Amino acid sequence: MLNPMDLSGRAFLVTGASSGIGRESAVLLSQLGARVVLVARDVGRLEQTLGLLEGTGHALVKLDLATAEDIPQWLKAVTAGTGPLHGLVHCAGLYLVRPIRFLSDADVGQVMKVNVNAAIGLTRAFRQKGVCAPGGSIVFITSVMGLVGQPGLAAYVASKGALVALAKALALELAPEGIRVNCVAPAQVQTEMVEKMEAKLTKEQVAAIRAMHPLGIGTPRDVAHAVAFLLADTARWVTGTTLVVDGGYTAH
Repeated sequence: MLNPMDLSGRAFLVTGASSGIGRESAVLLSQLGARVVLVARDVGRLEQTLGLLEGTGHALVKLDLATAEDIPQWLKAVTAGTGPLHGLVHCAGLYLVRPIRFLSDADVGQVMKVNVNAAIGLTRAFRQKGVCAPGGSIVFITSVMGLVGQPGLAAYVASKGALVALAKALALELAPEGIRVNCVAPAQVQTEMVEKMEAKLTKEQVAAIRAMHPLGIGTPRDVAHAVAFLLADTARWVTGTTLVVDGGYTAH
């Protein structure tokens, strides 16, 4: 039976693989036949993810994207053991709720470092000789907040909007090298991060947010499906775009 999303024989790196969208993306990629390199700060939680993967040949690597100063050298060392990668998914991200009157330069810098600077460093690392297999694909997890505004989220919104623009620039720059670069922009997805955010809101505020999603709140698997599509041959002719997975949020 033909499966255009079959990833057998391919290897992918997933940041933020210790929970949420990163974990679910890693699980789905393994179910599609891929080997997965799991990356996050918490080794214990990475080991939990590893236990959920199907197949063999997977690996986990500890890395704090907020403090990594030489990602290219780091990824070169990682792939010396895993072999070349066919793609990477940057799921790791920092979410910050802070009104502009309380937003410091340090706050903005920290969000940008994890959400944007790390994406640039990972891309620079991925395109190195011996790191990237032919036909590579990069996927950044952005957010619908990078496409629309939201009070109190200036730094986060700016970082996610930057990823959308970054993907377009990198898609053009790396096309001659056979590397595709795209984004997936989810709306509200039921993850631990969202649950912590909802715990700080009133029932009325949570209900209002949920009402903005005509198809209801999404799951990490909903987003993982979009990630897999962009990594597989199904998106061979897709680059520089943002795939919105939002249950109708941006249709308003």
